Parts: sequence; C-alpha cells; structure tokens
Amino acid sequence: MSKITLLIHCPDTSGIIAHVTSFFYKKQGNIIYIDQYVDVENTVFFMRLECEFNAETNISATKEEFKETVAEKYNMSWEMYSDNTLPRMAVFVSKYDHCLYDILSRYKSNELKVFIPLIISNHKDLEQVAQNFGIPFHHIPVTAKTKEKAAEIQLELLQKEKVDFIVLARYMQIIPKSLIARFPNRIINIHHSFLPAFAGAKPYHLAYKRGVKIIGATSHYVTEELDAGPIIEQDITRISHSHSIKDLILKGRDLEKIVLAKGVKYHIERKTLVFNNKTIVFI
Repeated sequence: MSKITLLIHCPDTSGIIAHVTSFFYKKQGNIIYIDQYVDVENTVFFMRLECEFNAETNISATKEEFKETVAEKYNMSWEMYSDNTLPRMAVFVSKYDHCLYDILSRYKSNELKVFIPLIISNHKDLEQVAQNFGIPFHHIPVTAKTKEKAAEIQLELLQKEKVDFIVLARYMQIIPKSLIARFPNRIINIHHSFLPAFAGAKPYHLAYKRGVKIIGATSHYVTEELDAGPIIEQDITRISHSHSIKDLILKGRDLEKIVLAKGVKYHIERKTLVFNNKTIVFI
C-alpha cells in the first residue's frame, strides 16, 4: 500500500476535478480525500487530494505522466508527494527551550511524521536537550562579523543532511537571504504576537504598553520581510489590565507551543498552499 498527496493551484475553469480524478482512476488509485477552494476574486482554483494504491507506485513516472496529461493542459502549479519517505526537518533554536521541548516531545511520540537529523543553535545553552533526545547539536555563533560565514556553515550542514524544511523554535536571529532563497516557503517561524500586530522584537512588551486585551502567536513561512511571510496558524488568549509583562510572557508561551506545532504538522501533512503571500490550509 502506498499513498500520494497532490497539491494544485491554477486558473479556475471547468473540468479540472474531472480530469484529475480520472487520471488517478485510470492508474487504479483510490481517492481517500479531496478538497478544493476557488478564490473568486482572483479566479484561482486550489485543490488537495490523497490517493492510495494497492501496490508501490513509481512517483517519478507518475509525476511525469500527470504533468504531460493534466498539469500542462490547465497551466497548473503543483506538487506531488509520496508517503514512502519521511520529510527531513532541521530545528533552529537560541536560548528559549519551551518550543524545542514541545516539538521534540511530539517527534519522539511519533505525532510528527518526520526525521530530525540535526538541531542548529547560535548558543550552547540547549545542547543537553538535544543530547537527551539523541539528536546531533551544532553550535554556530552568529555575530555582525560572522553572520555571512555562519550562513555558509548552516547551508552546508543542511545540504549534507538533505534537509527538506526548517523550523525556527524561537531562533532569535534574522534568517539570511541565501537560506530563504534555498528554502522558499519551507522555513517555519513562530512569532509571539497575533501578526500583523507587534512584528519584530519584544512584542509582549509592546502589547503591555499598548494595553491590549488579547495576545496571540503566529506560525508563518519566512520571507525576506521580517515577520511578514504567509501565515499558517494563529491563536489568542485574553488578558486584562491586571497582567504584568511576565504574565503575558508565561501565557504566551503556551500559545507559542501549540501554534508552532500545528503549523509544523500542517506542513508535514502537505496541507498548505502558498499564493500571493497567503496560505490556503486544508484542515
């Protein structure tokens, strides 16, 4: 038994669903999930499909046939994934450990269907955590003078380990353009505010100063513009005038863990499509 997941977006027109489903029917596949959405304003069609096969499927051959018989006809942007291989996920972290512990706990309990070949940090503080979970830890300091060299080392490690995507578990450094270019829509960050409010540094302090009544967390794909990439998941919790900055930070940490984990899981399960700096999330 094997399974293929297909993600599509293309100009909206009639016949797309019929042609896609017919393709998998002719290949003796059983479609177990299908969902679609039409952006009426931009006349763009989005679809996610899962199809099971009784026998092992040659993913490369299936991709080529789909491209020639369906995708080119409808001018599709598309990705097709097989469940035969686990995605390889790198984790970047600095000193805060709450998101790292949460991600690694979910990983070890097999909730996240990935393989984590390495953890990269600009500090040594969490090396013991990585060792406790049996994951190689790489300390790569980042300063104004060393950031270009650090980016080169990071990229070399990621390429060596054949990493598919990166999770920033409270990594408190700006990601270099070279890394973003190498992993477009494949770097997931957790920001400790309900974006687009309070982007940048110290959002809890800004929220406290502004006297807001809710705080939030946002998982999003990283782009060159800081904290402005496509949003994957968000959540909020209520606060009041009686809460201190410390209270906001403590309440926010629970949100950060949950929102990051959901964003990572949606990505692993191929449930996200990016279009015009927004995400379509099939949940």
